[in-house]
Amino acid sequence: MRVNPLLATVTLAAVAAALIYGLILAYSPKPHLLQGQVEAREYNVSSKVAGRVEQVLVRKGDEVAAGDLLFAIDSPELNAKLTQASGALDAAKAMQQEADNGARKQQIAAAKEQWLKAKAASELAKTTYDRIENLFSGGVLARQKRDEAFTQWQAAKYTEQAAKAMYDMAAEGARDEQKAAAAGNAKRAAGAVQEVNAVLADSQMKAPKSGEITDVLLQAGELAPTGFPVVTLVDMSDSWAVFQVREDQLAQFHKGDKKRLHIPALGKDYEYQVSYISVMGDFATWRATESGHDFDMRTFEVELRPTQPIPDLRVGMSVLLAGDK
Repeated sequence: MRVNPLLATVTLAAVAAALIYGLILAYSPKPHLLQGQVEAREYNVSSKVAGRVEQVLVRKGDEVAAGDLLFAIDSPELNAKLTQASGALDAAKAMQQEADNGARKQQIAAAKEQWLKAKAASELAKTTYDRIENLFSGGVLARQKRDEAFTQWQAAKYTEQAAKAMYDMAAEGARDEQKAAAAGNAKRAAGAVQEVNAVLADSQMKAPKSGEITDVLLQAGELAPTGFPVVTLVDMSDSWAVFQVREDQLAQFHKGDKKRLHIPALGKDYEYQVSYISVMGDFATWRATESGHDFDMRTFEVELRPTQPIPDLRVGMSVLLAGDK
């Protein structure tokens, strides 16, 4: 069988070209990809009130806006404390009003009548003493009778003075110090009511930020301890990409630098900006035997934030960056 020289030449040329191309690919430096992942701000919504979950108004995957009601806690103990605090406030306000208003009209009138009665008795005792004094001066009565009349007059005079003081006090009303004390007690009672109301308001938990519900840990009827997260939500508007970068690759990152990151799940490249660089713990150190260098290599955490909102971005998505080898 005779071989066509032209065909043989073309075949050999093709094989040679393929071999050369393969050698070029084999010995050409391959791009080094750094792989990270998307993270976002997460909020664990819990209540300061310990009690039974009354209702949960959201499910996983729901989109909520800031201020939307997420769940409610029922606490009979707090309701009882509110009743007690409200009663104490009413009593304190009544005491304050009594101090401000002073004595009742009837009390003032009664005090005045007592004073007038004591005044009349004092005047009568004075008149009686004057008569006995004249008789004593004329030698008709003994000194003992005169001294008894004088004592009765003095006692009646002091009784009049005491009755007058009681009348003046009733007419003047409470002292400024008593009014201030009553006002202070009323304020303290109002503060107790506000405190209970503040805790009760915290039993009606609302979304602190707009975002997506990622987990519901308790359902209606279950007991919720103080501070235990009932609902978790993530805010994708506050997202970032995080990389763990070996020390010898850190030179390509500077705070404020902009990078093009590829997100395979979205099939596109997006612009990110370096926002944070920090060394990781000793557990992330690359030993010399592992890194191929003469010294141990530390690992740094690098965070980059998108310069524009990215639709359909999800926590956990991989991000790729072509870096130095």
